[in-house]
Parts: sequence; C-alpha cells; structure tokens
Amino acid sequence: MGLTLARMTAVEQPDRAVVDGVAEPDEGGVLGRAYRALSVGVVSVVLLIAFEATAVGTAMPVAARELHGVALYAFAFSGYFTTSLTGMVLAGQWADRRGPLGALTAGIGAFAGGLVVSGTAQVMWVFILGRAVQGLGGGLVIVALYVVVGRAYSERLRPAIMAAFAAAWVVPSVVGPLASGAVTEHLGWRWVFLGIPVLVVLPLGLALPQIRRRAGGPVGTRDAPSLDRRRIRLALAVSVGAGLLQYAAQDLRPVSVLPGLAGAALIVPAALRLLPRGTYRAARGLPAVVLLRGVSAGAFVAAESFVPLMLVTQRGLSPTLAGFSLAAGGATWALASWVQSRPATAPYRERLMTLGMLLVAGAIVAAPSVLLPAVPVWVVAVAWGFGCFGMGLVIGSTSVLLLRLSAPEEAGANSAALQISDALSNVVLLSAAGAAFAALGGGGTAASAAAHVTGSHPAAFAVVFLPMAGVALVGAWVTTRLREPEGTAAHEKTR
Repeated sequence: MGLTLARMTAVEQPDRAVVDGVAEPDEGGVLGRAYRALSVGVVSVVLLIAFEATAVGTAMPVAARELHGVALYAFAFSGYFTTSLTGMVLAGQWADRRGPLGALTAGIGAFAGGLVVSGTAQVMWVFILGRAVQGLGGGLVIVALYVVVGRAYSERLRPAIMAAFAAAWVVPSVVGPLASGAVTEHLGWRWVFLGIPVLVVLPLGLALPQIRRRAGGPVGTRDAPSLDRRRIRLALAVSVGAGLLQYAAQDLRPVSVLPGLAGAALIVPAALRLLPRGTYRAARGLPAVVLLRGVSAGAFVAAESFVPLMLVTQRGLSPTLAGFSLAAGGATWALASWVQSRPATAPYRERLMTLGMLLVAGAIVAAPSVLLPAVPVWVVAVAWGFGCFGMGLVIGSTSVLLLRLSAPEEAGANSAALQISDALSNVVLLSAAGAAFAALGGGGTAASAAAHVTGSHPAAFAVVFLPMAGVALVGAWVTTRLREPEGTAAHEKTR
C-alpha cells in the first residue's frame, strides 16, 4: 500500500523519530528520556482498558440480575462489540486526516462516559446503552494508539512498545477479577464502573502533550480532506450486521434465520470494502497480515470463551478456580511479546508466527481432553499457557508488520482494518460456536452460561474446540503469505 514505513524509516532514518520535522535520537529506548512520558502514558491507558475488560466481566452477572435484565445479558457484550467496529473506522479516518490526538481524546471521553452511564443505570436497556457508548470509545482509542505508535516511535522501537502493551494485560488479568469481586461484594457493582473513569486523568496528563508534539496533525498537507462518509456507512453496516448475527446465534428458532441472513447480507459486502483488497484470499503482504489477525484472534477467543464453562459444568470446578486456569496465559503472552520484540528475533518473525499458530492449534485441541475424567484439569492450564505464548508471538508481530507495510498517511485506515478483522472474526466465530454449542445440548444462551448451567453435553464442547483448532491451522498457512512479492510496485498495493 503505497510507500511502506519500512522504506521510509528502516532505510532513510533507521534509528530516529521525527518531531516537528526534526529527527531525534531514540535516547535509550521506549523508557529513555525522550520517550518516557509518552510510553508511560500510553501503556497506562492500555492498562486501564485491560483492567476494565477483566473487572467489568466479573461484575456483569450481578449487574444484570439487579437490573432484572438477565435475558438481555448477551447484549451488554454485543452492544460494546458492535459499536466498537464503527469507532475503529471513524478513528482511522480521523487520525489519517487530523492526527490521532482528537480521536484518542474523544475515545477516552466516550469510554469513560459509557462507564458512568452503565454505572448509574436503573434499567437494563440504559446499562446496554452505556456499554454501546463505551464500545464506540474503545474502538476510537485502540486505533488511535496504533497510529501514535506508527508516528511517534521509530521502527526499531515499535516491537518494544507493542510488547509493553501486551505486558499491561498481565496484572489486570490476575488482579482484575479479584478486585472487581471484592468491590462488588463490599461496595456494590456500580463502583466497578464508576471508579475507572477517575483513573484516566493521570495517563492522559502524561501522554497527551507528548502525542501533540510527536504525532499531532495530518501527514503532509494541512488541508486534509473530509471524512470518507462511504466508509463510515460501511462501518455502520458491519456493526448492524454483527448485532443481527449475534442475535440470531442466541436464538435457535427457525425464525432467527431471517436476522442471521440479514446480518450476513450486511457484513459481507461491507467488510470486503473496508479490508485491504485481497484479504479474503490471503494475498501476500498487508492483506495476509490483516487476515491473520482475524483468524488467530477469532479462533483463540471463541475457544477460550468456553474453557471456564467446560471446567465448571464438566469437572465441577468453582468459577474462581476455572478462571484461574487461564491466569498463567497472561504471563506467557507477555513473555512471547517480549521475545518477538527482540532485535535478534526480527529476521525470523514469519517463522515465529507459524510456530505461534501451531501452538494455538495444539492448545485448542488439548483443552477438551479434560472431558475425559482420567485427564487432570491442570492440563488445560498448561495447554493454555502454550497457546497464549503462541498468541503473543502472532498478535505483537501482526501489529509490527502492519505499521511496516503502511504508508504514514494510511496508518489509521490500515490499523482500523486490522482491528475490524480482529473484532469481526470474533463476532462470526463466536456466533457460529455458540449456535453449534446450543444445538448439541450445550445449555443455550450466554445468559445461561453466565449462570453456570450444568446440563451441557460433552459433545457440545468438542464441536466448539475442534473446528476452532482447524481455523488456527488455516492461520498457520496464512503466515507463509506475509512477505510481499519482490518488486511490487507502489500503485499495485493501493486499494
């Protein structure tokens, strides 16, 4: 896609970032004097998002019960997910034309505002509305952060800051559920939502001045074009289609086929236009990178969503112990992100990503072995640790490759495409897995899963895990398509 960042940074300015048109030295890495405030600020934003993701999930069942909205439980998640797709596209347009500062600030404001709406809600639909506002903000933030990394950090430093983003999830993945449970029990679930917005002030104070200095404004001319309204309409179509698809997957009555078909009719043509040309066929270079992100994230998340439920319903573990079976994965994911960030591993990036997808496939295959009473439950914890290590190799590397293959003026749109591939794959594969699970006697909707229904048939879990392992193996093949063909012309890589 146009001139790549690899050509512009690795060749012309291998170890320098540009601030106000002047090249600066890296000065000791992402925590050196030149980058310390920016790095601490943006990593703190990721840390708070991670804490929210882990903490809110713990408080959600209590909130739904008190608001008499257990039947609408799944929409509290899908409402966030669907609006985030629109936020991602909007952020990509915004950041490419005006710089990432406005999108990031608006995103954090919407994220915090949505938490306040949900935390003060008196009925479930208002709670879901807050989650939808929060999702819009989350979509804006994640894409804006990618653009900040692409503009503010030299190519040599990007793997390290991406590794720091992954490490920021480790502590929340362990502490978040425990802290949320304690707050919910002693102060009430509302404080889980209302307490987080206060915490964003410090990271914003650190990061925003540095973002304004290092990554503010559009690339090139200041007379940036207006937003591409066609892409915004396509994003809205994807969001509505994703919501319809999720709704259909939760209701196995014949009539639910209609919203499912309507959702697919909206998603497919819109997604083909939002993602880089050739993504669906794993065209070499950027399209394959975007596809790999969706394949890896979708397969892993769809499988992981059913691991705690399987341990509770089939092996009798408490919800807390079932959750802790996945806790070690945060550490191994961060370790793998650190491994891929090392300069010594850069020449072997594609091979490491192939290894990563094979580890993911192996972990997904191994997980349902605990359906056999003779297999100890700790097998899941070990297998998932290896699977998370594989994901750490893949996710961090796709982010690095995306920025390397994107021209500066396209970093926002391409980052949005990467996140859309991730989120849309989660929607489609989770919907398919949930429908198959329910069809084979798995206990029905997400609401019943939250209540830890115990009547699930073992075959219902097998029909979730084994297809997802197959999807992960497809991802291993996609890793062989990541290098661009030699001599690809710039005009051949445009949309």
